[in-house]
Amino acid sequence: MSFYPHRFMPVALSLARRNLGQTWPNPSVGAVVVKNGRIIAEGWTAKGGRPHAETEALAQAGMATRGATLYVTLEPCAHHGKTPPCAEAIINAGIARCVVACRDPNPEATGGIARLQQAGIEVVEGICREEAKEINRGFFSVIEKKRPFIALKIATSLDGKISRAEARLREGGWITGEFARAYGHLLRSRFDAIATGIGTVLADDPLLTCRLPGLEDRSPVRVVFDRQRRLPEDSRLAMTAKDVPLWETALPVEEAVTWLAEKGITRLLVEAGQKLSSAFLHSGLVDRIYWFRSPMVIGEGGLPAFGEGVSLVRRRRREIRSLGEDTLETYERSDPALNAG
Repeated sequence: MSFYPHRFMPVALSLARRNLGQTWPNPSVGAVVVKNGRIIAEGWTAKGGRPHAETEALAQAGMATRGATLYVTLEPCAHHGKTPPCAEAIINAGIARCVVACRDPNPEATGGIARLQQAGIEVVEGICREEAKEINRGFFSVIEKKRPFIALKIATSLDGKISRAEARLREGGWITGEFARAYGHLLRSRFDAIATGIGTVLADDPLLTCRLPGLEDRSPVRVVFDRQRRLPEDSRLAMTAKDVPLWETALPVEEAVTWLAEKGITRLLVEAGQKLSSAFLHSGLVDRIYWFRSPMVIGEGGLPAFGEGVSLVRRRRREIRSLGEDTLETYERSDPALNAG
């Protein structure tokens, strides 16, 4: 039997990314069934977390699963939850070999690999492990840290300002251009929830939805940090709450992220003004920063992106890309124990 683990696991990983931001509280998993050196079926976790990727792929393959190889990005579950164990479905399908990228960190669901091995199925682990863990970084974070994976999105001028001096902003009042704004909407579609502060709501009346053509149904849950319950009933957030979920919290940042994890949120995008962005950075909870930089200079009168005492010195730059006239720099926290970014 032909066996090309590094050829087929990347396909499963691409399938796992397909519904990223839509499967919470479950992980986003991809699976492919391979027989005689070719893919005969594909599956990925559906919106809402079920059906699972493995059962979707097995159902698509039908009787052809006998003697085939299953590639899956996360260890198949072994427990009885709202659906039967995927491990049992794999065994019953007659799969001969199962290639697993990484183990499930959830103690309630783990054990699938052992169950497959007990049934005589060959199990190969660790192919593209780091890529698979990155896709479900939020799921791992909730299990291991009791909080979501948290990313901060900011858009600034070249001199690090986020607002005012209107004459120097682009048409419509934007700091960044069309390509950067479109990428920002794509980011929204990949996160379970998006958070902002009441100050931003009162000043800008944002929607915080994904408005890319074809992805309008992938808007994240919208979360407003509002300690004094000042959210206007006629705000666009409140008036569209029936279509896109809206949650309010009066909790401090550290307590709020735990509350969100308890509600099932695994990936949180913070898109806020200076005060809330700085609060998240001071908390030491920000795992990633998406920094959109415009070539314009706002100068005096502009509001700095961060408050005093916020430093990004110990963050490593993960990626840099051009988006039209703008630049996106992505930063990762290099020291997990760092409290101020």
